Amino acid sequence: MQLGDRRILGRTRLEVPPLGFGCAPLGNMYAEFSDEQARQTVQTAFDLGLGLFDTAPLYGHGLAEHRLGEALRWRPRDSYLLSTKVGRLLRPRDPATVDGGLFKKVLPFEGVYDYSYDGVMRSFEDSLQRLGTWRIDILLIHDVDVWTHGSEAAREQRFREVMEGGYRALLELREAGVIGAIGAGINEVAACEAFARAGDFDCFLLAGRYTLLEQGALDSLLPLCAEKGISLLIGGPYNTGILATGAGPGAWYNYAPAPPEIQERVRRIEAVCAEFDVPLPAAALQFPLGHPNVASVVPGARSPEEVRRNHEWFATPIPAAFWQALQDRGLLRGDAPTPA
Repeated sequence: MQLGDRRILGRTRLEVPPLGFGCAPLGNMYAEFSDEQARQTVQTAFDLGLGLFDTAPLYGHGLAEHRLGEALRWRPRDSYLLSTKVGRLLRPRDPATVDGGLFKKVLPFEGVYDYSYDGVMRSFEDSLQRLGTWRIDILLIHDVDVWTHGSEAAREQRFREVMEGGYRALLELREAGVIGAIGAGINEVAACEAFARAGDFDCFLLAGRYTLLEQGALDSLLPLCAEKGISLLIGGPYNTGILATGAGPGAWYNYAPAPPEIQERVRRIEAVCAEFDVPLPAAALQFPLGHPNVASVVPGARSPEEVRRNHEWFATPIPAAFWQALQDRGLLRGDAPTPA
């Protein structure tokens, strides 16, 4: 695909670019940086045509939404797409007592889970204020998965809460035209499937689970999405680091140091990359778009330089023989569609 191409998101009228911009780093993920750097990073993404911006209240406890809204404030509203999430309300709190987790300097708020009808409506309205806009293009239910809530029983409880309450709010907002598409932003394939079977969703943002390292979504999720006309947005295409940095000391996978078996698999993929003179990050960024139900890949960036590198890797030509070599050597599933 070319960056100027567009894919229809599910059964909506939204046309999304194949390469978007993930805003988790704008919340000071892993390390803090200045508002000016954040502004320049967003503006570089916009200028290069990465016209889909995905954020969430969680990222920096409101900081990423504030930074994104400020950087885009005077751009024509129809010149970009905004995606954000619901499921956490931000409550004021003494900053000395706030735990930002992966986010190293956050605003003085704590996230409180609330997937109810009123909670989703409040979350939507709060995001409008932080972003400085009157509509959201894509609104996603955030983190209804085992990884976030700690157990299958807790996930099921939150799932029931949102389907009995917040889901109705999403339907009303979509019907009113103030959001264009509804879905969920999740790290787990099974959680996406549960939503796909339970409601009328347009898309899912699946983070890290359909990549050069993981293609389990081909078993049942992607066929289900094809059946129901649901698109996927792929977050975390570098599996939180190792597919951008390569294997070696300090490589991260799924928000933790990469284990030996992942390191070894990436080394084998890197050997094929070297044979065909293909940068590993370029292959990681382009692979998911081979599937017709993948509408966009949404990597994060924390500097203009990182944005430019993503843009360059997206545009790197990759021969069909490269993908075939990965499949022949058992490093990529044989049934995985590859980019033309």
